[in-house]
Amino acid sequence: MKLLSRAVQSAVGQREWSRRHFWGWLNAVFNKVDYERIKAVGPDRAAAEWLLRCGAKVRFQGFDRWQHDYNGLPTGPLGRYKIQAIDATESCIMYRGFDHLDGLKHLEEIKFNKCSYIEDTCLERLSSLENLQESMNTMEVVSCGNVTDKGLIALHQLKNLEYLFLSDLPGIQDRQTTVDRLKTALPRLDVSLDLD
Repeated sequence: MKLLSRAVQSAVGQREWSRRHFWGWLNAVFNKVDYERIKAVGPDRAAAEWLLRCGAKVRFQGFDRWQHDYNGLPTGPLGRYKIQAIDATESCIMYRGFDHLDGLKHLEEIKFNKCSYIEDTCLERLSSLENLQESMNTMEVVSCGNVTDKGLIALHQLKNLEYLFLSDLPGIQDRQTTVDRLKTALPRLDVSLDLD
């Protein structure tokens, strides 16, 4: 009986590992950057396609409504629609796809809520993009378990960042020092904390 129990547990464990492995692989495929597509349709359209494919939402400049349907993306001349805001709540976006953000010049707001693949390298990459250093002014990082002090401190490069909301980040070890460093680098920054 013990042998049968172990065999069943092993089969269930392998099936669970196989399922996780499959979803991890699929998420990596969704995040793959197609540089030819970016050239063909422009950075905003390609980024919108990537984000919606991964379960995020976008709002285009001049629109109040959030776009969440991949098949409902607006069409028109190249460069007509500019991404102004991204809501990546519970999406599978990951570092591998962050090259899509490189050409976005009008992105002002980003929300990372419950994003299991968002980690320090993502925030570092985002902060290193010159176009986002100019345009980003609002950010939320909530329930992203792989974000630590190192990733948050990298946000100091976003020189126009005015509002940062942080909540439920277990990887933050020294929140006061991190917040102080950000406020020193970005004097206009308003940081709201809910890290307990």
